[in-house]
Amino acid sequence: MSKKDKAEELAQEEIVNNAAEEVTENTEAPAEEVVELSVEEQLQQDLAKEKDKFLRLFAEFENYKKRTSKERMDLFKTAGQEIIVSMLPVLDDFDRAMKEISKSEDKELVTGVELIQNKFTGALKTKGLQEIEVVQGDAFNADVHEAITQIPAPEEKLKGKIIDVIEKGFTLGDKIIRHPKVVVGN
Repeated sequence: MSKKDKAEELAQEEIVNNAAEEVTENTEAPAEEVVELSVEEQLQQDLAKEKDKFLRLFAEFENYKKRTSKERMDLFKTAGQEIIVSMLPVLDDFDRAMKEISKSEDKELVTGVELIQNKFTGALKTKGLQEIEVVQGDAFNADVHEAITQIPAPEEKLKGKIIDVIEKGFTLGDKIIRHPKVVVGN
């Protein structure tokens, strides 16, 4: 090849290289927009996403287990609620009977009925039944007490307070199954 041909070939190569550089500069995206990851980096990212999904699913399942366990325990606590509620009038009758029998002179009768009442209340207490303690002079709380009537307060300090308890109230576990019925002073 002659010098002229070589110079021409070099000139053509230079033109081609310049054109290629211009095309490359115009088509290249900014470095922050296009991030090419290696296969290993891509797999690590996918693994991290899957680990995150797994941890979230595991946490959700643990919450589900705790919630259902708590619901089950609450159900066991109040499973016999219907039966216990139906026994409350019998408990009231025992209280009335004890008031009347205690007026009697037959001490063996009083002792016998007292033993039966204690066994009955003991059995209900083992199932979680508790009496709501209410005495005269306690503050009236509409969330706990049920006001049957209001009467003029015999003393100024009993206004808005409980004057008399008509019927005892009971809780089963943490739940009120019968509100105490009270008379409130106004």
